[in-house]
Amino acid sequence: MTTLSRRSFVAMSAMLPWAFARSASKSVPVGLELYSVREILKTDLEGTVRAVAEMGYQCVEFYAPYTEWTETQAKKMRKLMDELGIRCYSTHNGEDAFAQDKINRTRDLNKILGAKYVVLAHADPKPAPDGWKGVADELNAAADRLESSGLKVGYHNHQAEFTAKDGQRPMEVLAKNTKPSVALQLDVGTCLEAGSDPVEWIKANPGRIRSIHCKDWSPDNGYKVLFSEGVAPWEKIFAAAESVGGIEYYLVEQEGSRFSELETAKKCLENFRAKKPS
Repeated sequence: MTTLSRRSFVAMSAMLPWAFARSASKSVPVGLELYSVREILKTDLEGTVRAVAEMGYQCVEFYAPYTEWTETQAKKMRKLMDELGIRCYSTHNGEDAFAQDKINRTRDLNKILGAKYVVLAHADPKPAPDGWKGVADELNAAADRLESSGLKVGYHNHQAEFTAKDGQRPMEVLAKNTKPSVALQLDVGTCLEAGSDPVEWIKANPGRIRSIHCKDWSPDNGYKVLFSEGVAPWEKIFAAAESVGGIEYYLVEQEGSRFSELETAKKCLENFRAKKPS
């Protein structure tokens, strides 16, 4: 116990109910961040979601354009997902979705879609840690606003959040200054590109890594690689996520590859299943 920080101990204690529940539950579902198929999605939304479900993905994450839907469109999409047996556990949002004049609409659309987490996709890089504390305040305020509706807030990292400013990585500032209910959605590829260790990060934040963007990265080809073709230590990432991270679902994400969008998504799922068959 003397080697465990008070913050880590409290976080681990908070996740114990989750850990016991996970031990008796099914395997962690894998979905697709629909930004991966963004071009075809623009021309055939329903057909793309149907194709993704038929590949074997168990959930999807809608990104910012969903906020332009009417409630009727959102209900139509929910009906389609129910028919396909696919879920939407979270949405990927710009900062405007958390604004005072828009957060109620964001809430309503996410409730219709059946989402659990409203994830802030990015924040403009801040020049100093105090700027990132402001982002943490924004996340906490949104968490308070959405709590009564059964929704939680999350934050998705890019390279900037793992690049140290004044001796601190912004992600450390966000983790320290946000409520435990705020999920830290880990983008593996950008974490690696910034020179950070995703396994170390998961272990340092027990119970808070509730979803992971499974995007690989290679020093030679950047993000233009299929899942498992880069340098990410996936077996170690899975082990950490499922033992201490609090993982609830995985999301494959692609910036593009040598194949078409749908073929890329299909091959990535095949590679994911090969790395993690259960």
